[in-house]
Amino acid sequence: MTTPQAGYDQANDREPTGKRLGLLSLAALGVVYGDIGTSPLYAIRECFHGEYAVSPTPANVLGVLSLIFWSLVLIVSVKYLLFVMRADNRGEGGVIALTALVSHPAGISRGPSLIFVGLGLFAASLLYGDGMITPAISVLSAVEGLRNITAAFEPYVVPLTIAILVSLFLLQRFGTQRVGVAFGPITVSWLLVIAVLGISRLAIRPQVLVALNPLHGVEFLAANRHTGFLVLGAVFLVVTGTEALYADMGHFGRRPIRLAWFTLVFPALLANYFGQGALLLDHPEEAAHPFYGLAPAWALVPLVGLATLATVIASQAVISGAFSLTRQAIQLGYLPRLQIVHTSPTEIGQIYIPEVNYALMVTTIGLVAGFRSSSQLAAAYGVAVTTTMLITSILFFVLARRVWKWGLLAVGVLVGLFLVVDFAFFAANIAKIAHGAWFPLVIGGISFALMTTWKKGRAILYEKLYANNPSIAEFVRDLESRNIDRVDGKAVFMAGGLDTVPPALLHNLKHNKVLHREIAFMTIVTEEVPRVPRDEKVEVEHLGQGLHRLIAHYGFMEGPNVPHALALAREKGLDFELEDVSFFLGREQLRPDRRPALSLWREKLFATMSRNAQGATTYFHIPAEQVIELGVQVEI
Repeated sequence: MTTPQAGYDQANDREPTGKRLGLLSLAALGVVYGDIGTSPLYAIRECFHGEYAVSPTPANVLGVLSLIFWSLVLIVSVKYLLFVMRADNRGEGGVIALTALVSHPAGISRGPSLIFVGLGLFAASLLYGDGMITPAISVLSAVEGLRNITAAFEPYVVPLTIAILVSLFLLQRFGTQRVGVAFGPITVSWLLVIAVLGISRLAIRPQVLVALNPLHGVEFLAANRHTGFLVLGAVFLVVTGTEALYADMGHFGRRPIRLAWFTLVFPALLANYFGQGALLLDHPEEAAHPFYGLAPAWALVPLVGLATLATVIASQAVISGAFSLTRQAIQLGYLPRLQIVHTSPTEIGQIYIPEVNYALMVTTIGLVAGFRSSSQLAAAYGVAVTTTMLITSILFFVLARRVWKWGLLAVGVLVGLFLVVDFAFFAANIAKIAHGAWFPLVIGGISFALMTTWKKGRAILYEKLYANNPSIAEFVRDLESRNIDRVDGKAVFMAGGLDTVPPALLHNLKHNKVLHREIAFMTIVTEEVPRVPRDEKVEVEHLGQGLHRLIAHYGFMEGPNVPHALALAREKGLDFELEDVSFFLGREQLRPDRRPALSLWREKLFATMSRNAQGATTYFHIPAEQVIELGVQVEI
């Protein structure tokens, strides 16, 4: 859900091999592992130098390393790569796809289904907070390496970080296709460099490898108690970005993502984390920035440059993910229509949404200017991701039990283990509410309120608009008995429902007293699958009296396109040439009802969102010179 589709089609190529497998694995490195791959910049440091740090004694260092190792094993390797990635919606992953899988299976009543949808929607909302914090903390932590070169750079760290972030966001409108080609090789270079840095220190103190024993982690938590529990919030930083593994499954497939993790990413991260631990055993004073402490003085400048490139890549993946998430929410009816710019003629997933981009830019810059250090930002990081991971575990349990029919004992033990780990990290991060963890929760709450208000408001509006309208079958029978003037020409009426006459047609008939000779009722349906195959895209039904029903199906990863749908409909017998058609659209003007169906604040919010939604003409790619809009006032 982050960057353009890399040409992977699970339906046709579930097990890529050879050169194709290598290319997909390389591409996955640059897209999927950008965030988790840059965590060594700040994760160990926050355990021993952050807000809730412990002193870097040998026992504490070994304990933290043990917790890091087993977190990577249990959360990334076992939970996501081995189990959660089995839950694909026609090849696509991510919390939206998982929510679609569990929302309407047989055997689940409407009440529980709505709860699962709400959970999934809230998890998706939280990802916006993550999309704001990740660029801020990643780039800032890289630029902070300048302090290790000389203290004279101190005043320039925040301004330089802001300048890099502004440039990154301003470049979004040009697309990332050309830059994206370099993502994989740069990430490979980054991972190899951090592995070499870690191994060079491990060669001096190989004793640190005893931390692979989980008892060191248990003893650390037992000895440090409350403080050790809070340190889990910093340990969790090593797995931030794990949701990207699942969300990007549709772009690359399971096998390339797993191959990249087990052959390069996991070993490189372990080498660096254990290298930092070995450094702290000999030089605990390096706790302020153990990552850069691994490098010799001559390598600091190029290392800061490479780290900055790596964090920009990590930020790009999160930003693109926010665009993709927004499009999915729009398609599923949880957000109003927004301008969606396709920045590549060949890659359907490469999009740019100006409103989202500038909202992210302003908020991210505000975070850097407000917190001013990656240590301060680390306190705000993690809550959104831990909450999403908790929800993913719950939805996975429902899917495994109700859809896959796994045994209760097996799935209970498995998901129970996941939930114990998830909840421990969740509780540790929630403890940081007063120190910045409130931020992603506020962003998630705002996003959730926007989505649910829009969905509810549109449902109420639809009910008001169509409440007294005749069905299409009734309208056809009425045409047979009435003498209504028909004029030459073809008209398409955009219809919100499948079986009810759209208000625009009734208003046109009421005021103009005529109908076109050929009329098509066109309904856009968003399916709860990522993409709909071409041969299943449109349905055509001839109703008689010159009326036709045209249903266009799109997946939540696609954008509706009326001219394209008409072209497909011609293949199925609906001879409507685009240049010969008049399009009739309804435009609603909202007025407050004396007995509103929404609370006052939600009514005002819905009205504001409606006013700022992109027009249907542009969103559906309808030629503007062929559009006739008919307004109607609706009380809500």
